[in-house]
Formats: sequence, C-alpha cells, structure tokens
Amino acid sequence: MVSIIDFINSLDNQVISIDIPSGLMGDKLFDTKVPKIIHANNTLSIAFPKQVFFLAEATKYIGVWHHIDIGISEMYQQMVAAEAYFIERKDVVHMLNPRNKFSHKGTYGHALLIAGSSSKMGAAVMASKAAMRTGLGLLTTHIPKSAVDILQISSPETMLSIDKNAYYFSGIDLLSNYNAIGVGPGLGLNKESHIALKILIQNANTPMVFDADALNILSENKTWLSFLKAGSILTPHPKEFERLAGKSNNSEERIELQKQFSIKHKIIIVLKGANTSITTPDGKHFYNSTGNPGMATAGSGDVLTGIILSLLAQSYDPQTAAILGVYIHGLAGDISAIENGFESLIASDIIDNIGKAFISLY
Repeated sequence: MVSIIDFINSLDNQVISIDIPSGLMGDKLFDTKVPKIIHANNTLSIAFPKQVFFLAEATKYIGVWHHIDIGISEMYQQMVAAEAYFIERKDVVHMLNPRNKFSHKGTYGHALLIAGSSSKMGAAVMASKAAMRTGLGLLTTHIPKSAVDILQISSPETMLSIDKNAYYFSGIDLLSNYNAIGVGPGLGLNKESHIALKILIQNANTPMVFDADALNILSENKTWLSFLKAGSILTPHPKEFERLAGKSNNSEERIELQKQFSIKHKIIIVLKGANTSITTPDGKHFYNSTGNPGMATAGSGDVLTGIILSLLAQSYDPQTAAILGVYIHGLAGDISAIENGFESLIASDIIDNIGKAFISLY
C-alpha cells in the first residue's frame, strides 16, 4: 500500500480521493512527522465531512473537499450522536427572527460597545458599523474623549458615551440601559483599562462579547475568568487563544483545549480561522461553512464582534448569536470575495455586504 501511495504522489496527474485520502484517519491527526498519505487535489466526502477536514495540518492531503449526498435518512442522522456539527445555510435560516410590521427601534435592542483608543479608532468604527448593519435598534459606543469627531462622522447612526480620558478606556458608570455589551476592539492595553475592564466584568448583568485587547487583558489576569457571566462569548484568533488557554502542539490539541476551556469557564469560544470553531459550555462543538482566505485581513474580527453583539442585543441566545453571527460574517466575506477577489478584500467590504448576506437567507 505504501508503494502505491508513493507512486500516486509522484505523478503530475490531478488526484481525486473518494470519501477520504488513503492513509488519512477520519477523526484525528497522523502520529508521525512524515505520514504516508495520498495528496489529493479534490476529496469527494460521502455523506458527512470528516473531523480531520477541519484541521490545518491535513489540508495539503485533502485539497478541496466536496460533499456527496447518498441519501442517508434524516431520522438516522438524528439518532446518531455527533462529535461536532457543520453549520450550513439550512441550519441558520431557521435561526433568524422574523421582523414584525409594527416593531420599532426599541424592539431590536440597545447595545453598548466599548472600543477604541488613540491609535486604534478604526476598530471602533468598523465594529459599530457592523453592529448597525446587523439589525440592531440602538447602539451606544463608548470611546475616548479625543475620538468623538471620528466616530460621529464615520458612523452617524451610532450614539456616543464619552470616556473622561482622552486617549483610552478608563471606566463607564451606567450599564443598566443596555441589552448586551461588547468590549475590546482597539481598546489598548493601558493599565487603567485593565482596572476598568475588571470593574465592568463585575458590574455587568447582560450578555457580553469579548474580543481583541479585552482578551489580551484577560490573558494577563486569568483569575478574572471566574467573574465572567455564564454564556459570555469570547472571539479569539489562535494566538489570542494561546495566551488565554495555553500552548498546544497542533490544531487537534487546540480544539480539545478549546472544548475544555468552554466547559470549565461556562463560556462560548469562537476560535476564528478557516471553518471557525465554536464551542459551548455544554460541550457542543460547531464548525462554520462560510468564509474564505481573503478575510485574513485587519479589521475582520472587529466586524465579527459588531455582528455578534448586535444579535445578542436583539435577544438571540448566546449560542445562536455566535453561530448565526459567524455564518453571516463569513457569508458577507464570501460575497465580498466574489466582488473583489481574495487579495483586495478589506474589512469594510464585509460590512458593505452584510445586507446581501441577509437577503440570501430569506
């Protein structure tokens, strides 16, 4: 068998694997540094994708994978316990709340976004605009005093809460007016911001989303994780997650660490990347089907924070807000890639296409 694999891999032909490339295990990574595995250009996966398809180290063996439906009954699928779930359009269309003809802006929630510092106001702008594009009724963004003109000009739909400090987040008093709180995009790492974040965590009684510098501050103060409200959503990229939860040797170990971290701290982790991985306090695990390499660009994560915050404030439960938010974010990115290509895609394009993403789900 090994000689056949070596021979096929030596050819210049296009290689198509049926179900899974020979030599690759379906549910875990290989355990040698130089495994003997077919290098497929395309993999035709029968019935369901395999867990290994979502691990970065296996990509070079799988190529592009395609789902082949062989008619396995829906009843049987519901009976079999799943290790993870692959979120597709058919799953999210049922999550969307219909809009009532006689609703008003108060119907769709009031969110508080705490974001921005003297050199990172773009993050606050993008998160704010993304939140408003995702159906939110009202948004208040808390920003440093020096940034008022920037946000009022760039996002006129956004109301402002103005920090007493001119350059960074130093605290906020009134929290009772909001249905959800998001914190982190462009926040900075000033020591006074550390203290302000701790007080915020202790005083907030609404669902929260933590991203970017809020995660970096938490990683320097890990005891604060015990103060997080159950169901809080954390949206790290792999390096931010490593700082929070510790190192792992490969993506398989990182996913397992992600699951255990969610369970231990009773939080939802949105681990950003290809097929963004979402884990929940009850041990469930979801992979997203939308998104593309063009979204690996500055500000993309800030847009995701705004989207998820908006959904939370509209009374979507945290798990649904995370799953639906990640799917819409990736779908808007896919529409942007069609219009601009991977190389030219920027985060503002994703915001501009959130509306088209929603339309495609109706």
